[in-house]
Order: sequence, then C-alpha cells, then structure tokens
Amino acid sequence: MNKNALVSFEGVVKRFGEFVAVQRMDFEIGKGEFLAIMGSSGCGKTTTLRMLAGLEAPSEGVIRLSGKPINDLPTWSRDTPMVWQSLALFPFLNVIENVEFALKMRGVGKAERRRRAEQWLDRMQISEFAGRNISQLSGGQRQRVALARSLVVEPEILLLDEPLSALDAALKVRMQSVLKNLQRETGITFVYVTHSQSEAFSMADRVVIMSRGKIEQIGTPQEIYRTPRTRFVANFLGSSNIFTGNVVETGDGRATLETPMGAFGLVSSEQSTRALMGRTATLTVLDTKTNLSRTMPTGRVNAVPVRMIGEEFIGATATIYLETGDGHEIRVQKSHEELASLPLQIGQELVAYWNEEDGHLVPEE
Repeated sequence: MNKNALVSFEGVVKRFGEFVAVQRMDFEIGKGEFLAIMGSSGCGKTTTLRMLAGLEAPSEGVIRLSGKPINDLPTWSRDTPMVWQSLALFPFLNVIENVEFALKMRGVGKAERRRRAEQWLDRMQISEFAGRNISQLSGGQRQRVALARSLVVEPEILLLDEPLSALDAALKVRMQSVLKNLQRETGITFVYVTHSQSEAFSMADRVVIMSRGKIEQIGTPQEIYRTPRTRFVANFLGSSNIFTGNVVETGDGRATLETPMGAFGLVSSEQSTRALMGRTATLTVLDTKTNLSRTMPTGRVNAVPVRMIGEEFIGATATIYLETGDGHEIRVQKSHEELASLPLQIGQELVAYWNEEDGHLVPEE
C-alpha cells in the first residue's frame, strides 16, 4: 500500500446472489485527494461507495482505511460520514440541531458541540438560518446543512453520493465551487459518486470510470478526456469522434487505420500504437480537434466528406452534427468566433478533417 494512500481496495468483489455488482477492484485513494467515481446507472459506483461506508460487505477482498482492514468494522466505527442524494436531514430538528447531531452521538458536551456547529454554519454561510426548520430552506441551503453536519466531526474522509442531483443547473455550478474549495481548505479526502461528467471533471483530482461493475479507467480528468483507454470510455464521455478499422504499418513513424470511410493516417511513435499493428482498433478524435472546411484540405490531415444535419449552442461554443455518406455521425465543437468565417446551414456539404497527431488509438474490445 502506498504510504500516501488513505484507502485501498485489494481484490474487492461484491455479489448479490449470482449477480456480480462489482468485479475485482484494485485501486487506492490518496490522503487529501478529491476522487470522483462515475458511470451510468447500475455500473457499481454506489455499491463501491457503500462498501467503503460499511453499508455493504465485500464478497471477496479487503478494504483498508489508513492501512487497517475495515471489512468487519461497523458503519458507526469507521469515521466515514456520507452526504446522501436525498440529504437525509432530520425534519424534527432545526438547522443547528441537525449539524450538532453527530457530535451529540459522540458524546461531545453541549457547549462544545454548539460552538463547533456555529463555526461550520458560519463557514457554510448559513448562520442566519440556524434556528429555522429544514422545511423552510431552499435546496442549496439544505445542501450546505448536510455538508456542515458531515464535516463538523472533522473526518479524514467524506463520502458523497450524487449530492447535487436534485439542484437546478445554476445552483449545481455554485455548489461545485463550494465543494472544491471546502476540500482544498480542509484537506479532507472526498470520494464523490456521480453520473455527471461536468461535476466529476470540474472538481476531481482523479476520476474512476466504471461500467458493468468493472473499472474502465482511472486518471486525471485531462488524461481521460484526451486519451480514453477503451472504446467504452470514449463513448461514455461523448467528446470524441470514433472510427473502427485495421491498423497497418506505413513506415516513417506513421501508421494507417483502414476503415470503411477510408484510410486515416496516424503518428505511430507511441509503443501502444505499435503494439496494435495488424489488429482491429478504435480511433478517437476529440470533437474540439475536428475541423470543418468547404473544400478538401491538403497536407497530412485526415478528411471525410460530410453533410450537416444539426447544431446545438451551449454558451460560448456550438456543436455541429454531421453525417457521412454511410450514416456515420461526426461532431465538431468550436467557438462561435471560429465558426463565423464558415456560414453553416442544415444539409450543407462540407469536409470534416483533423491532424494526424490528434488521433488516439485504443484496442477494439
């Protein structure tokens, strides 16, 4: 176990009868790290969090906290508080009593728990609501109460199970900033489960992507975004154009992926690319690295004739949806300024292209 690791999963498997909810899992969570676990519904992310919290027991393997096995440690002895999707605040207690509750259960004296609760209400900027009933608070205010209640005990680690899912879009963005700043200020390890890419990538130091109980990739948001390890990850993120074909050597530090849409050149200096020679592989190209032209470009670029079938505007960027002659969808994401020089309309014939060095190969699964 790495000396900087707070948590380690060692060969952890979770079964519910014949169903394997979590396949063999081996990874570590560092001290002071913000780790996000993401994936679609049923991928095993919440089960993983519940095993760490002590709400589910592993069928195989060992979970360690600070180097000590915790498989048989009851939930109340783990010091792993959780912020739930539903928040689970007590409606019969007011705001400050909710925050004090965990301290009361730990036998902290009345004056001390009131002092610490007031500190956290102030830190969360909700001191003015201390005497209010939970029902009188907005969604964002309740979220802050739930965080204060979990953090008032000053744990080494905080578990969060999709805590922002019930908030509107603008409030989600504000709470993401609150959470990240809190984690940085306190140095507490955060383990955050979500199905939202924007939440995970904007806050986490590292991201775990899961599918059908298996870890597909672990890495920084930048690593996962730029170099997805599997076709599933590329599909799940939805930020890349994806092509499948056979990899052949062409020499001069290059390779070619032969696809039904044509041959695409690749820079092949990476060992991983050379290992794929002669095999079926998937090429991923970020939609932000894919360009548009009215005419066929020249030079070492890959180009595909396309027809525009739609567009979507999100803030300062636009996503252009295109289709090849055989129905393969390609997306291009650019700023409005970049697209201004290329007036676009539905049905327009264009060319999508990208530089050879912007392609990334992964083995076909």
